[in-house]
Amino acid sequence: MELRHLKYFVAVAEELHFGRAAKRLCITQQPLSRQIKDLEEELGVELFYRTKRTVHLTEVGEIFLVEARKILQQVDCAVESVKQASQGKIGRIMIGFTGSALNTVLPTAVRQFKQLYPKVDLTLKRMQTPEQLLALDNGQIDLGLLHPPINDDGLILETVYREQLVAALPDNHPFAKDISKPISLQQLANESFILFPRHIGSVLYDRIINLCQQTGFSPNVVQEAIPQQTILGLVAAGIGISLIHSSVKTLGRHGVVFRDLIELTPTLETAVAWSPHTTNPVLPYFVGIVRLLK
Repeated sequence: MELRHLKYFVAVAEELHFGRAAKRLCITQQPLSRQIKDLEEELGVELFYRTKRTVHLTEVGEIFLVEARKILQQVDCAVESVKQASQGKIGRIMIGFTGSALNTVLPTAVRQFKQLYPKVDLTLKRMQTPEQLLALDNGQIDLGLLHPPINDDGLILETVYREQLVAALPDNHPFAKDISKPISLQQLANESFILFPRHIGSVLYDRIINLCQQTGFSPNVVQEAIPQQTILGLVAAGIGISLIHSSVKTLGRHGVVFRDLIELTPTLETAVAWSPHTTNPVLPYFVGIVRLLK
C-alpha cells in the first residue's frame, strides 16, 4: 500500500463517482478503478458498493475513510514541518550571552525574532565569554553574544555593538552632583575601585588597569564582583567606585550616578560568534536580525 492508494480512495469516497474522482486526480478512470481494486485486494475487504450508476462506501469503507484522512493529514503536516524547518521557521536555537548584552542588542533582537518566528524554541543562557567559547566548540550553544578579542580562529565573529567606559559613583560622592559634564579619570586616582574579576573578564580588567596607569596612577582595587548589578549595588553601598560599560546606564540603579570621562577610554565590543560548521537553519535568521540592530 502506498500513499497514492489512500489519496485515490479518499477522492472516490468523497466524490462517490469514479469519473469525477478521476478528473479531480487528473488521471483516467480505468487506472483509478484498478488502484482501488488493488487496495481492496490488499486489505481483503470491499470498500465500496458498486452498481452501474452509483458508488457507496461499505461500513468498513466508512471506517477506513476516517483513518485514511488522518494518515494523509499527518503526512501533509510532516511535509510542511520539514519545509518550515529548512526555512528556519520552526526548530530550536540555543544562545549564550554576557550580562552586558542584556543592556544592548539582545532584548530587542529576541523580541523581534519571537514576533517573526513564534514557532522556534529559543533558549537563552547567561555565560561569560570563555564559557561561551567552550560551549560553541562542543556544540552546547548555537550562537554566542560575547566580548572580543577571542583566541579561536575557528569561529565566525561579527561585532554588533561598541561602547565606552563610564565612571559609576555613589550618589553622595562629591563628583555625583553635576552629571552633565565629564570628569577626568585623574580626579578618581585616590578612590577605591570595584572591578570585574580578572580571571573572568581579563580583557576588560587589563584595559581598565592600563587606562589608569596611562593617566598616572595604579587603581586601588578593593573588591572584584560579578555581575554588573552586584557591582552597582556595591557602589551604591559606598564600598567604592567602578569603571563600567556605558550601556549599564540604562539600568538606572538607585543610589548610583554615572559620569562620562574626559579621557578616551578603550572601546568595548559585543560580537556574535558561531561555528562555520553549524547546520542549524534557524541561526542565519537570528544573526540577520542582530545585524539590522548594529
